Amino acid sequence: MYPLIHIAGKDLPTYALMALVGALVAGGFAEHQSVKKGVHPFYMIELLLYGVIGVFLGGHLLYGLVHLGELEQGFWQVFGGQVFYGGMLGGLLVGAIVAKKKQYPRDPYYDIVACTIPLFHFFARIGCFLVGCCYGIESTVGFTYTDSPIVSGNGVCRFPVQLLEAGLNLILFFVLYWLYKKERCKEKLLHIYLASYAVIRFCMEFLRGDDALRGIWFGLSTSQWISLVILLSVIIICARGAKRK
Repeated sequence: MYPLIHIAGKDLPTYALMALVGALVAGGFAEHQSVKKGVHPFYMIELLLYGVIGVFLGGHLLYGLVHLGELEQGFWQVFGGQVFYGGMLGGLLVGAIVAKKKQYPRDPYYDIVACTIPLFHFFARIGCFLVGCCYGIESTVGFTYTDSPIVSGNGVCRFPVQLLEAGLNLILFFVLYWLYKKERCKEKLLHIYLASYAVIRFCMEFLRGDDALRGIWFGLSTSQWISLVILLSVIIICARGAKRK
Protein backbone atom coordinates (compact mmCIF):
# COMPACT_ATOMS: atom_id res chain seq x y z
CA MET A 1 0.00 0.00 0.00
CA TYR A 2 2.55 2.54 1.15
CA PRO A 3 6.04 0.97 0.99
CA LEU A 4 7.52 4.48 0.93
CA ILE A 5 6.54 7.69 2.70
CA HIS A 6 7.36 11.01 1.09
CA ILE A 7 8.81 13.44 3.65
CA ALA A 8 10.60 16.66 2.76
CA GLY A 9 11.02 15.56 -0.82
CA LYS A 10 12.58 12.23 0.11
CA ASP A 11 11.25 8.68 -0.06
CA LEU A 12 11.66 6.93 3.27
CA PRO A 13 10.93 3.20 3.87
CA THR A 14 7.65 2.90 5.74
CA TYR A 15 8.54 -0.23 7.70
CA ALA A 16 11.81 1.25 8.94
CA LEU A 17 9.97 4.36 10.11
CA MET A 18 7.31 2.35 11.93
CA ALA A 19 9.98 0.16 13.52
CA LEU A 20 11.81 3.29 14.63
CA VAL A 21 8.61 4.74 16.13
CA GLY A 22 7.98 1.43 17.89
CA ALA A 23 11.53 1.33 19.25
CA LEU A 24 11.25 4.88 20.58
CA VAL A 25 7.86 4.30 22.20
CA ALA A 26 8.84 0.93 23.68
CA GLY A 27 12.23 2.25 24.81
CA GLY A 28 10.61 5.30 26.39
CA PHE A 29 8.13 3.06 28.19
CA ALA A 30 10.91 0.82 29.53
CA GLU A 31 12.98 3.80 30.65
CA HIS A 32 9.98 5.38 32.41
CA GLN A 33 9.09 2.17 34.20
CA SER A 34 12.65 1.62 35.36
CA VAL A 35 12.72 5.13 36.85
CA LYS A 36 9.45 4.44 38.69
CA LYS A 37 11.00 1.29 40.12
CA GLY A 38 13.94 3.28 41.42
CA VAL A 39 16.38 1.76 38.94
CA HIS A 40 18.83 3.96 37.09
CA PRO A 41 17.44 4.27 33.53
CA PHE A 42 20.92 3.91 32.02
CA TYR A 43 20.97 0.24 32.93
CA MET A 44 17.67 -0.44 31.18
CA ILE A 45 18.72 1.53 28.11
CA GLU A 46 22.03 -0.35 28.02
CA LEU A 47 20.19 -3.67 28.23
CA LEU A 48 17.83 -2.68 25.40
CA LEU A 49 20.67 -1.47 23.17
CA TYR A 50 22.50 -4.76 23.55
CA GLY A 51 19.20 -6.49 22.86
CA VAL A 52 18.85 -4.56 19.59
CA ILE A 53 22.14 -6.09 18.42
CA GLY A 54 20.75 -9.53 19.15
CA VAL A 55 17.50 -8.65 17.35
CA PHE A 56 19.39 -7.58 14.23
CA LEU A 57 21.64 -10.64 14.12
CA GLY A 58 18.99 -13.16 15.12
CA GLY A 59 16.38 -11.86 12.70
CA HIS A 60 18.72 -11.98 9.71
CA LEU A 61 20.15 -15.35 10.74
CA LEU A 62 16.79 -17.10 10.97
CA TYR A 63 15.67 -15.56 7.66
CA GLY A 64 18.86 -16.87 6.08
CA LEU A 65 18.36 -20.36 7.49
CA VAL A 66 14.81 -20.51 6.12
CA HIS A 67 16.04 -19.43 2.66
CA LEU A 68 19.38 -21.23 2.66
CA GLY A 69 18.40 -23.12 -0.48
CA GLU A 70 18.46 -19.86 -2.42
CA LEU A 71 22.12 -19.14 -1.65
CA GLU A 72 23.04 -19.18 -5.33
CA GLN A 73 21.04 -15.95 -5.72
CA GLY A 74 23.49 -14.08 -3.51
CA PHE A 75 24.33 -13.73 0.18
CA TRP A 76 22.22 -10.64 0.81
CA GLN A 77 19.29 -12.15 -1.07
CA VAL A 78 19.30 -14.95 1.52
CA PHE A 79 20.27 -13.08 4.71
CA GLY A 80 18.83 -9.67 3.85
CA GLY A 81 15.39 -10.22 5.34
CA GLN A 82 14.17 -10.39 8.93
CA VAL A 83 12.09 -12.92 10.85
CA PHE A 84 10.49 -11.71 14.08
CA TYR A 85 11.09 -14.89 16.02
CA GLY A 86 14.79 -14.85 15.15
CA GLY A 87 15.05 -11.24 16.27
CA MET A 88 13.08 -11.81 19.46
CA LEU A 89 15.08 -14.86 20.52
CA GLY A 90 18.36 -13.22 19.54
CA GLY A 91 17.50 -10.11 21.52
CA LEU A 92 16.47 -12.09 24.59
CA LEU A 93 19.60 -14.24 24.43
CA VAL A 94 21.98 -11.29 24.18
CA GLY A 95 20.01 -9.40 26.83
CA ALA A 96 20.14 -12.39 29.20
CA ILE A 97 23.90 -12.73 28.72
CA VAL A 98 24.47 -9.04 29.45
CA ALA A 99 22.10 -9.07 32.43
CA LYS A 100 23.88 -12.07 33.93
CA LYS A 101 27.35 -10.64 33.32
CA LYS A 102 26.41 -7.30 34.89
CA GLN A 103 24.37 -9.02 37.61
CA TYR A 104 21.13 -7.18 36.85
CA PRO A 105 18.26 -8.42 39.03
CA ARG A 106 15.51 -10.37 37.28
CA ASP A 107 12.97 -8.06 38.85
CA PRO A 108 12.11 -5.61 37.43
CA TYR A 109 14.18 -5.86 34.24
CA TYR A 110 12.69 -9.04 32.79
CA ASP A 111 9.14 -8.01 33.65
CA ILE A 112 9.57 -4.62 31.98
CA VAL A 113 11.09 -6.24 28.90
CA ALA A 114 8.12 -8.62 28.73
CA CYS A 115 5.79 -5.61 28.41
CA THR A 116 8.11 -3.83 25.98
CA ILE A 117 8.25 -6.53 23.29
CA PRO A 118 4.54 -6.65 22.31
CA LEU A 119 4.40 -2.84 22.42
CA PHE A 120 7.18 -2.63 19.84
CA HIS A 121 5.69 -5.48 17.83
CA PHE A 122 2.39 -3.60 17.54
CA PHE A 123 4.07 -0.81 15.58
CA ALA A 124 6.14 -3.24 13.53
CA ARG A 125 3.08 -5.15 12.35
CA ILE A 126 1.39 -1.88 11.38
CA GLY A 127 4.49 -1.28 9.28
CA CYS A 128 4.07 -4.70 7.67
CA PHE A 129 0.50 -3.84 6.74
CA LEU A 130 1.45 -0.51 5.20
CA VAL A 131 4.29 -2.03 3.19
CA GLY A 132 2.40 -5.09 2.04
CA CYS A 133 4.65 -7.82 3.43
CA CYS A 134 3.59 -10.67 5.73
CA TYR A 135 0.24 -10.50 3.91
CA GLY A 136 -2.78 -12.67 4.59
CA ILE A 137 -4.69 -15.31 2.69
CA GLU A 138 -7.03 -14.49 -0.17
CA SER A 139 -10.30 -13.24 1.25
CA THR A 140 -13.49 -11.43 0.30
CA VAL A 141 -12.84 -9.11 3.26
CA GLY A 142 -9.61 -7.19 3.31
CA PHE A 143 -7.32 -5.09 1.15
CA THR A 144 -5.77 -5.41 -2.29
CA TYR A 145 -2.12 -4.50 -2.68
CA THR A 146 -0.83 -3.04 -5.92
CA ASP A 147 2.76 -2.20 -4.99
CA SER A 148 3.79 -4.79 -2.42
CA PRO A 149 7.52 -5.60 -2.63
CA ILE A 150 6.43 -9.24 -2.90
CA VAL A 151 4.93 -9.58 -6.36
CA SER A 152 2.70 -12.54 -5.45
CA GLY A 153 0.95 -10.40 -2.84
CA ASN A 154 -0.43 -7.93 -5.37
CA GLY A 155 -3.71 -7.87 -7.24
CA VAL A 156 -5.70 -10.07 -4.84
CA CYS A 157 -7.93 -9.07 -1.94
CA ARG A 158 -6.22 -10.35 1.18
CA PHE A 159 -7.19 -10.70 4.83
CA PRO A 160 -5.38 -8.05 6.96
CA VAL A 161 -3.64 -10.56 9.21
CA GLN A 162 -1.00 -7.93 10.06
CA LEU A 163 -3.62 -5.67 11.65
CA LEU A 164 -5.14 -8.57 13.58
CA GLU A 165 -1.75 -9.56 14.97
CA ALA A 166 -0.98 -5.91 15.77
CA GLY A 167 -4.23 -5.66 17.74
CA LEU A 168 -3.52 -8.87 19.65
CA ASN A 169 -0.04 -7.63 20.51
CA LEU A 170 -1.53 -4.40 21.85
CA ILE A 171 -4.02 -6.34 23.98
CA LEU A 172 -1.20 -8.54 25.24
CA PHE A 173 0.80 -5.45 26.17
CA PHE A 174 -2.06 -4.02 28.25
CA VAL A 175 -2.63 -7.36 30.00
CA LEU A 176 1.05 -7.69 30.87
CA TYR A 177 1.24 -4.06 31.97
CA TRP A 178 -1.79 -4.54 34.23
CA LEU A 179 -0.15 -7.57 35.83
CA TYR A 180 3.06 -5.59 36.19
CA LYS A 181 1.33 -2.65 37.89
CA LYS A 182 -0.54 -4.99 40.24
CA GLU A 183 2.75 -6.77 40.98
CA ARG A 184 1.26 -10.10 40.06
CA CYS A 185 3.28 -12.94 38.57
CA LYS A 186 6.53 -11.13 39.39
CA GLU A 187 9.51 -12.51 37.44
CA LYS A 188 7.05 -14.58 35.40
CA LEU A 189 5.75 -11.99 32.94
CA LEU A 190 8.32 -13.00 30.32
CA HIS A 191 7.07 -16.58 30.55
CA ILE A 192 3.50 -15.37 30.16
CA TYR A 193 4.46 -13.28 27.13
CA LEU A 194 6.35 -16.10 25.42
CA ALA A 195 3.55 -18.62 25.95
CA SER A 196 0.81 -16.18 24.94
CA TYR A 197 2.56 -14.99 21.81
CA ALA A 198 3.41 -18.56 20.84
CA VAL A 199 -0.31 -19.36 20.76
CA ILE A 200 -1.11 -16.13 18.90
CA ARG A 201 1.61 -16.69 16.30
CA PHE A 202 0.71 -20.35 15.78
CA CYS A 203 -2.88 -19.38 14.97
CA MET A 204 -1.95 -16.32 12.88
CA GLU A 205 0.21 -18.43 10.60
CA PHE A 206 -2.90 -20.20 9.26
CA LEU A 207 -4.11 -16.82 8.03
CA ARG A 208 -0.87 -15.95 6.23
CA GLY A 209 -0.77 -16.18 2.44
CA ASP A 210 2.98 -16.12 1.87
CA ASP A 211 3.77 -19.81 2.35
CA ALA A 212 6.72 -19.74 -0.04
CA LEU A 213 8.51 -17.18 2.12
CA ARG A 214 7.95 -18.75 5.55
CA GLY A 215 9.16 -22.29 5.02
CA ILE A 216 6.76 -25.20 5.46
CA TRP A 217 7.86 -28.34 7.30
CA PHE A 218 5.45 -31.28 7.66
CA GLY A 219 2.47 -29.00 7.12
CA LEU A 220 3.54 -26.31 9.60
CA SER A 221 5.55 -23.14 9.02
CA THR A 222 8.92 -22.43 10.60
CA SER A 223 7.31 -19.99 13.03
CA GLN A 224 4.68 -22.55 14.04
CA TRP A 225 7.36 -25.08 14.93
CA ILE A 226 9.21 -22.43 16.91
CA SER A 227 5.94 -21.52 18.66
CA LEU A 228 5.44 -25.14 19.72
CA VAL A 229 9.01 -25.40 21.03
CA ILE A 230 8.66 -22.14 22.99
CA LEU A 231 5.30 -23.11 24.45
CA LEU A 232 6.58 -26.55 25.50
CA SER A 233 9.73 -25.00 26.99
CA VAL A 234 7.74 -22.50 29.07
CA ILE A 235 5.46 -25.26 30.35
CA ILE A 236 8.47 -27.35 31.39
CA ILE A 237 10.21 -24.40 33.09
CA CYS A 238 7.07 -23.43 34.99
CA ALA A 239 6.38 -27.04 35.97
CA ARG A 240 9.89 -27.45 37.34
CA GLY A 241 9.56 -24.17 39.25
CA ALA A 242 6.27 -25.30 40.77
CA LYS A 243 7.75 -28.66 41.70
CA ARG A 244 10.68 -27.03 43.52
CA LYS A 245 8.25 -24.90 45.51
